[in-house]
Amino acid sequence: MSVANKLWLNSKQKIQFRTGWWGIVIVLGLLVVLLVPSLSRLSFNVWVGAIATGFCFSFVALGVYITFNILNYPDLTIDGSLPLGAAITATMIAAGFNAYVTLPVAIMGGALAGIATALIATRLHIHSLLASILTTTALISINLRIMGRSNIPLLSHDTIFTPFYQPFKTLMRNWGGDELGKLSKNLLVILLVGLLVLVVKLLFDWFMHTELGLAMRATGDNPQMVRALGTNTDKMAILGLAISNGLVALSGAIMAQYQGFADINMGVGLIIAGLAAVILGETFLKPKRIATASAAVILGMLVYRIAIAMALTASIPLPGGEVFRIEAQDVKLATAVLVLVALWFTNVHKNKGRVS
Repeated sequence: MSVANKLWLNSKQKIQFRTGWWGIVIVLGLLVVLLVPSLSRLSFNVWVGAIATGFCFSFVALGVYITFNILNYPDLTIDGSLPLGAAITATMIAAGFNAYVTLPVAIMGGALAGIATALIATRLHIHSLLASILTTTALISINLRIMGRSNIPLLSHDTIFTPFYQPFKTLMRNWGGDELGKLSKNLLVILLVGLLVLVVKLLFDWFMHTELGLAMRATGDNPQMVRALGTNTDKMAILGLAISNGLVALSGAIMAQYQGFADINMGVGLIIAGLAAVILGETFLKPKRIATASAAVILGMLVYRIAIAMALTASIPLPGGEVFRIEAQDVKLATAVLVLVALWFTNVHKNKGRVS
């Protein structure tokens, strides 16, 4: 290649790089203009609540990471396995079972849902996406059968947080008065669920470096090579979906106990939230190892929940002096826009070195 061509290519790449970054700066600038004036209405308890919710949904991010990134397997079963975990937990707690006992049962229920999807895809040779839709549709009726109704309240029942709540609230009040006492519930959830998230993350990192975990990772990267080496890729898919949906069901079980009820519609649009967490985490940290990737998706879920809390307080001035605010029913739209911006941000970085 001549010197002139090299100079032209370098200048072209610089132009694309600068254009991409200017676009990012413009988008971030607009977000700051729209959101910063609204932050004064966002109480500290809302921030803490968003972080607590983010930790509860961190298992969803890990589950989506397994299916979409490791296995390269599009799976929508999580929209049904999260309410399945919540339904199992709520039904068992209402029946008098210990709240801690319900967690492994919920995990097993979610794992069975993932196995069902994998078996439909591998044994009946139905497209994986359609198989997950079929399972999710079936889980709507199954969840209603388990719950017996569309909603089960848990406010009058003991949860995994109940034994710690009063002592922790008293401790917070002694430290910071009534203001800190009001944050005690969300702070307790952050501590307890955050510790559980850390344990699960470490177990996940360890498993992915075992022989079985490496085989699962290889199945997503190059299934033909894995089959040539004598490994059953169908079994790897079944195992991966079982782990993924088990984690999602655990998230549903914890979320039901945190918010005080289980609802049949808890999982609607969950896949978008999971993808948003994975995309955001990978965009910010650009992980090269499994340990960093698992931390990235957890961070992505926290960022996503905080972004949603901020979006719900945004005030956009309109002509005529009116103000547009995002309401609760607009959360799914805000999520779609957030995922769109994250995807665009990722594509800009992927293509910044390419020449058209």
